Amino acid sequence: MAKGIRRRRSALLTALTGIVLIYSLVPLVWLVLNATKTQEGLFSSFGLWFDDGRFALGDNIRQTLTYDDGIFLRWLGNTLLYVVAGAGGATLLAVLAGYGLATYDFPGRRGVFATVIGAVAVPGTALAVPTFLMFSRLGLTDTPWAVIVPSLISPFGLYLMWTFTREAVPAEIIEAARMDGASELRTFYRIAVPMLAPGIVTVLLFSMVATWNNYFLPLIMLRDPDWYPLTLGLSAWNAQAATAGGQPVFHLVITGSLLTVLPLLAAFLLLQRYWQSGLAAGSVKQ
Repeated sequence: MAKGIRRRRSALLTALTGIVLIYSLVPLVWLVLNATKTQEGLFSSFGLWFDDGRFALGDNIRQTLTYDDGIFLRWLGNTLLYVVAGAGGATLLAVLAGYGLATYDFPGRRGVFATVIGAVAVPGTALAVPTFLMFSRLGLTDTPWAVIVPSLISPFGLYLMWTFTREAVPAEIIEAARMDGASELRTFYRIAVPMLAPGIVTVLLFSMVATWNNYFLPLIMLRDPDWYPLTLGLSAWNAQAATAGGQPVFHLVITGSLLTVLPLLAAFLLLQRYWQSGLAAGSVKQ
């Protein structure tokens, strides 16, 4: 009886997993297939199959990289800048703050914890307008700082590193290092950081994806196309078809979207084992 129930549950779980897998892969398959089509082929062929007339992936990539004086490469460089400075800085601050909150006891610690939890619950879009007004008064709008500085604050990353540090770094090891005469800085870099590596990679991946896919913040902060990230630039290309005298470049938008996805896929595949171990940390009591 129990085996029959387990088998039914297993079959149901397998079916649900298959549905989720299909739901996740169909958009990616559509993107890859349509990146091989010309502008005309997009409208004359089935969306989930190749165009019988021409395989244009190479030409589409070349046109994407050279269109409008190679502005796509400029947008790619901007996105990398925002990710390295914004996501990298957010990860560093989250690691330092999370380690400090988990390791040191000080007055107001509970208040800080409540503040972080409250910040996690506030959506970023709710803070976009106040952030714009503040940066406008500082004269930082339409500059890279308008995207980088807000990206440095990651309440979720801070909370994740806080909880991860409490589970991954035993207080006894920290006390032993202090008794041996190690400074606080050396204890952090030589002892805590290796133990926190899975959590650091997890926070880095989340921050990187959030910054890479950030659209609303650059939309309200930036006016100069030379500072656009890929998300905003591809949206501008897509909107050309609706402007007077604009040239539709839907095949370049799709190809650019495919090129935009590839770095994220590579990052997840390369750091997958660290990411999984980071998510599982603390789930088992020892």
